[in-house]
Amino acid sequence: MKNRELIKIIDEIKVMQQPQQYFINDGIFPNSILPVLYYPNGLQLPLLFSAMHVKNIFEKNDWGNNWRSGIYTYHHYHSITYEAMAIIKGKTILQLGGDNGIELTVQKGDVLVIPAGIAHKNLGNEKDVIAIGGYPGGRNYDMNYGNPGERPTTDSNIKKLPVPSTDPLLGNANGVPKIWKTARQRANKKN
Repeated sequence: MKNRELIKIIDEIKVMQQPQQYFINDGIFPNSILPVLYYPNGLQLPLLFSAMHVKNIFEKNDWGNNWRSGIYTYHHYHSITYEAMAIIKGKTILQLGGDNGIELTVQKGDVLVIPAGIAHKNLGNEKDVIAIGGYPGGRNYDMNYGNPGERPTTDSNIKKLPVPSTDPLLGNANGVPKIWKTARQRANKKN
């Protein structure tokens, strides 16, 4: 077996790991019945061109409209799309779900998939990390901040969103589609 083939297999095994799941449904933000998916050290990044590497993976798996930047230091959420973020440089603490939400330390190689409605904020400096972001189907995104008047419109937008058909890392029906469809079914049974 060639070294490249072995490295590819090792990379694929790392990505196949089950993500950690965080259910967040509290506060002034809509948040979600869907869990935040966190793949700690989900990507083995090359030394050079790591941004291009992640963008290629996301785009191959139909998570486009990519961006490269730090993470905002104020609470914000999206109501018309879901968001995937891969950390390509640095380390910081993200707060998910608003002031009473969870805190999660993220670093280079980690990947998060954030459901629409989940507020997220960098508790460090904006440029403590550099991330690559993407949205299923290359959707546009909106910016919401938990201000009066955003809801119930944002709640309605979130309810209309279908579960993505691909995972930003795996690309197939496992990961995001499988986990989120199951979470949605469980939530519907409770109601």
